[in-house]
Amino acid sequence: MVILGIETSCDETAAAIVEETGNRAQPWRVLSSVVASQVAIHRNWGGVVPELASRQHIRDICGVVDRALVDAGIDQSGYQAIAVTQGPGLIGSLLVGLSFAKSLAWSSGVSLVPVHHLAGHIESLVLHNGEMPLPASVLVVSGGHTNLYHVPKPGVYELLGRTRDDAAGEAYDKVAKLLGLEYPGGPAIDRLACSGNDRAVLFPKTQLKHVDRNAPHLPGQFDFSFSGLKTSVSRYVASKRQTLGLQSGEALPNNLIVDICASFQRVVVEGLVEKLFEVAEHHGARSVGIAGGVSANTRLRLDTIKAGTRHELPVFVPSFDLSTDNAAMIAAAGLRRFQAGATTAEWTLNADAALSL
Repeated sequence: MVILGIETSCDETAAAIVEETGNRAQPWRVLSSVVASQVAIHRNWGGVVPELASRQHIRDICGVVDRALVDAGIDQSGYQAIAVTQGPGLIGSLLVGLSFAKSLAWSSGVSLVPVHHLAGHIESLVLHNGEMPLPASVLVVSGGHTNLYHVPKPGVYELLGRTRDDAAGEAYDKVAKLLGLEYPGGPAIDRLACSGNDRAVLFPKTQLKHVDRNAPHLPGQFDFSFSGLKTSVSRYVASKRQTLGLQSGEALPNNLIVDICASFQRVVVEGLVEKLFEVAEHHGARSVGIAGGVSANTRLRLDTIKAGTRHELPVFVPSFDLSTDNAAMIAAAGLRRFQAGATTAEWTLNADAALSL
């Protein structure tokens, strides 16, 4: 089967063509993947502006899909299904992609497969590396999500932990803004942290001891929290500015910024890696994986691989182009659903900004 994937959950308009290979170990192959980024548009605002994002999706989606077909060397008769992100995400952005996919599927007479965005991130690991030894423990970490999943069998994702406040990527963006760095903050902090002393500032780690009131069905022991760390960075920056006598708009010295970046990143990454391997041990995982935009972080990748060596567990990470939002992962998740027996969705299907997995 050949499938067209469409992804518009946030600020990337993406389309991709993925096909089945017939190889159980490496089940899917990417024929094309096109992403139109909106970073330059939202950088001036310091973050994604939902209205601007949805309007840009409308401008870009036809051209992005056409380019994906051309790059794959097929036309509209060359695919048998369309996979599209139903949620979660920004509702206006989701509606653009879903409406386009429904119209195209109806006019082409092909199946429509709704996909959960985070399922796409998890399946990006398989798309790049091949099937993971199961059961697996997977951390999905991005600007909007920090979730831990147990994957007992293909296409089954059991939520075991999540952030109770800021997602890790969101914390990166907010700390970057405090330091006067460019948006998006994750790559900027990662780049500067390489030159800093990660023990220069001993920011506190978050320890959660009680059940999340918003999700009492989850045990809570594998949850994350980053708001306290963000507050600690804010107070430290404020105290340093006062000590140095800096006026509003004056930047901190570069040597201080790189140390703050390195120290902040160490605490975030240590917390993510520790929880991931706690889950793996608790559930007898045979492999672990990290996915989502923050999985492109240099230290997170290195520390996870080192921890995998210590625990004698294989570590799966996506390629850099599959880490951030893309449609190839959505197509892969759509093929996974087809393998599980999914049929075409109803034409009344609607976007869901808070879709659960």
